[in-house]
Amino acid sequence: MPVVRFVREAREVVCAAGANLRELALAEGIQLYGLKGQLGNCGGCGQCITCFVEVVAERVPRSLNLPTPVELQKLRRRPEGWRLACQTIVFDSIAVVTRPQMGRASLDAAVAAAQAEPLPLVEVAVEPVEEEGQEEQENGEAPDDGL
Repeated sequence: MPVVRFVREAREVVCAAGANLRELALAEGIQLYGLKGQLGNCGGCGQCITCFVEVVAERVPRSLNLPTPVELQKLRRRPEGWRLACQTIVFDSIAVVTRPQMGRASLDAAVAAAQAEPLPLVEVAVEPVEEEGQEEQENGEAPDDGL
């Protein structure tokens, strides 16, 4: 399972592959918004451009979905590496800076440390789920179809 390293907050959060970055951050109590975003965010539609983050490290290339057309249009004048959290799907481990427009100079050391430390991928052991009737089939008995 991917790990999202939130650099500003000094937190690592494990998530399912395919998780939406905005939803993950909000569920974990991580502040994505400055004052403007708190007052008028669009709720995850990509229209207000207040949930941007800077992706500072990826465990492997393509750890995220490609930027959406909305992102390409809304972030065309923003630095490379900035994404809208609401449009970003996490497939593998990443490190991000939330609210990159605020107080970035004080984060340089934390960003360098986050980039230097390898990003983990949490392995989850999945136990097989026995379906109803599977035990009877293994014992040579026919499953009861209820007919």
